[in-house]
Amino acid sequence: MGGPEIARPFVTEAGSTHPSLIDRSHRLDALFGVTNVPQVIWIDETGTIVRPPHRGSPMPVGAGALRIVEMIGGLEEREAYVAELRDWVVNGAESRYALAPDEVVERSRPRSTSVSEATAHFELAQHFWRLEGLTERVIRHFNMAHELQPDNVTFKRQAWSALAVERFGDQDEWTRFRQAPVEGEDWPFVSDFNQDIDLIMGREA
Repeated sequence: MGGPEIARPFVTEAGSTHPSLIDRSHRLDALFGVTNVPQVIWIDETGTIVRPPHRGSPMPVGAGALRIVEMIGGLEEREAYVAELRDWVVNGAESRYALAPDEVVERSRPRSTSVSEATAHFELAQHFWRLEGLTERVIRHFNMAHELQPDNVTFKRQAWSALAVERFGDQDEWTRFRQAPVEGEDWPFVSDFNQDIDLIMGREA
């Protein structure tokens, strides 16, 4: 939500040679159904979606990105994803990783009423946040979005990061990754990163 100036240091460190578009309003999330970062959408030269939103991470570039990967793990998964992507680039529609149109439609989940309501609350939270900061009204809309669509991590991480910056200032690039309360901290949201990880690990166990 912070816009291009927040993302610029990461883009610069990665040494990108292509345009980097910053979707500060999460418009593409709403249109395509993205619920986490990183998720990717494969779109071919004709503008046809050949893979709807799915997990896909490139290899880390830069010291900051490498530290994050070392903390959360999954380097092997990233290597596999890069190989899949290269296969599609080389083989196009013949790639075994490119889906047929009916498969893309099948994997594109219909949007429930609660998901639509969550998106509306998230948009209201962003709107009021830009006008008045992280007020009680903004937190209320964030929490409604989190409760209505609990698997949408992008909605949650934006709120958590906004709180971290408000309380601790923009000390360094890591402030925005502080997404759980410290001991004794008044945490205004219905969940945090640590709670979500515990839930995921419990389900996987």
